[in-house]
Amino acid sequence: MKRTIADLRHALDSRKTTSQALVEEMLANARSPSGEGSRVYLKLYDEEAMAQAVAFDVSHKSNVSSAHFGPLAGIPISIKDLFDIAGDVTTAGSIVLRDHPPAERDAPTMERLRRAGAILLGRTNMTEWAYGAVGANGHFGTPRCAWNRAVDDGAGRLPGGSTSGGAISVTDEMAVATIGSDTGGSVRIPAALNGLCGFKPTARRVPLEGAYPLSRLDSIGPLAWSVGDCVLLDAILSGAEVPSKLAPRTLKGLRLGVARRILGEGLDREIEQPYERALSLLAAAGVQLIDFDWSELDEYPLLHAKGGFSAAECYARHRDLLATRAAEIDPWVAVRAGPGATQSAADYIDLINARADWIARSEKRFAAFDAVIAPTVPVVAPRLKPIFDDLATLGEYFKANSAVLRNCQVINFLDGCALTLPIHDRGNAPAGLMIAGAAMSDMNVLAIGLAIEAAVAKR
Repeated sequence: MKRTIADLRHALDSRKTTSQALVEEMLANARSPSGEGSRVYLKLYDEEAMAQAVAFDVSHKSNVSSAHFGPLAGIPISIKDLFDIAGDVTTAGSIVLRDHPPAERDAPTMERLRRAGAILLGRTNMTEWAYGAVGANGHFGTPRCAWNRAVDDGAGRLPGGSTSGGAISVTDEMAVATIGSDTGGSVRIPAALNGLCGFKPTARRVPLEGAYPLSRLDSIGPLAWSVGDCVLLDAILSGAEVPSKLAPRTLKGLRLGVARRILGEGLDREIEQPYERALSLLAAAGVQLIDFDWSELDEYPLLHAKGGFSAAECYARHRDLLATRAAEIDPWVAVRAGPGATQSAADYIDLINARADWIARSEKRFAAFDAVIAPTVPVVAPRLKPIFDDLATLGEYFKANSAVLRNCQVINFLDGCALTLPIHDRGNAPAGLMIAGAAMSDMNVLAIGLAIEAAVAKR
């Protein structure tokens, strides 16, 4: 049952439910032995969440408007295990960080959620150090993708990462929405693979303090059931004093760039069919779909041949742990960080300069359109079993990881913003449509997303 924040806000305000009932329901789902909760949540704030829910309900019964408590009052939200919460150790999905000191204060984003009235239900599982796009975690288990869990091998499919547990907390009604991070698609990929909406903002709009870092490409954004929920959560995370109601753009006459070469190539049939149908629906609504060649994408592999920012910065941060406790680190994470050991300072500076030039040239192409669209992920959720059956070579891991990363990661390198929304028929493999823009075009992308959701999204 897809219940948005807006749905539950109405249900709470009309006294059709209570915050306590919502929290109890979602905690029960998280603890169900037949569910994914043990692989989704690394820690539940059950007592604190219940106390906050009861306090809200008591005040609400006294006819205190829910607006007094904030736009998320009484709403249970999950958070990725890389955000600081005062008194907790931020482990970022890693056992080697469990002996680190606890956080002294909440991350600014968590403070903003609390001020908005959100009930923080718990910390969700993730790819270790947020370094991986398929969502696998060998320490705490890998949550199963919401789609087609009963595959032949019984192991299910990968949820996408690195915000893996967060996505499944929403699909399995263990939270109404979740907050994750996105360095190369870690919000958009799990959202797309599980039929959710997800928004990656321009990185500078949402404070990164108190979020365990991977690289300079990090950004913080929401996963939820609707674009409207993402609009609200983005406003809160970015510090808007009063989240305003964003009006959808008019589709007729909208100019959308379609990057068919590279981003539109090699699509699984289950992705290609809903994507082409979405394009047809948009064209019928009066959208101008303009094919263009984003030729700078040809340069992307060479620019990252030495591992890119994530390898360099992850290795620099964790080199002592990689040297002394490698056996306790997921092998795909250790291998991906490895190239950071061979990057020189000159290589790193060259990449910074090359990125600035790449962004400038790419932004000129984007300027011709209101936004650019592409499939969020070109493939269906990969099966889990082959990944863990091939730990010796990691060939299956890297094949799957590269496939799901391909379209999303270039927006992070662009320093842009992007939204994904579902376009598949119910029951079919989830497929996402990505709407992307250059830096600081966030409100435009979200407004376009609201309009496209109304025209093409399948509910």
